Amino acid sequence: DILSAGVETTSTTLEWAISELIRNPYVMEKAQQEIDLVAGRHRLLKQSDVANCEYLRCIVKETFRLHPPAPLLLPHESMRACSVNGYYIPPRTILFVNIWAMGRDDSIWDDPLQFKPERFIGKKIDVQGQDFDLLPFGTGRRGCPGISMGISVIELALAELIHCFDWHVEDELNMDEVFGLTVPKKFPLYARPSWRLTFEHFSISNANKHG
Repeated sequence: DILSAGVETTSTTLEWAISELIRNPYVMEKAQQEIDLVAGRHRLLKQSDVANCEYLRCIVKETFRLHPPAPLLLPHESMRACSVNGYYIPPRTILFVNIWAMGRDDSIWDDPLQFKPERFIGKKIDVQGQDFDLLPFGTGRRGCPGISMGISVIELALAELIHCFDWHVEDELNMDEVFGLTVPKKFPLYARPSWRLTFEHFSISNANKHG
């Protein structure tokens, strides 16, 4: 169950990220330029390269904000009666945190429906449960146990996908969602990749790697 949950949420997040980059080509181009400065076009990316790609990591954060892996966090039960922002909550009430709605709340985010990775540049907004404005993995003891691995996998996979390829679609993208335990696209993304790295560089690097 742990592995299957990680696979679905990771693939869904990557599909949303690529979809948003195709819809916002200037964002993809800016990310590709950053990655090219870090790794060039003569080799494949390494995990250590991602730490030097600030804009790429902002893209991942923006994807988590607008398209969280799951719309609701795990349920909690109130231990005693309390009042939160004027709402009375009786004891033993089951509570859910709607992080999908939080990511689109205009009292928290400017232009919340716009995909703008720049909103995170220079800001120490954490996605690991330290900033309550952005909680894609939950927080505290009920937070996702695979949070570090999940972030690392998504960052590296997305970086490799846009470093190695440009992405194109024949028709206008449909960005409708399907709500459930996760929030995948209603219509799967069908995109055509075109190679960015020269085949010569790719073949040489692999030949050297394998001796």
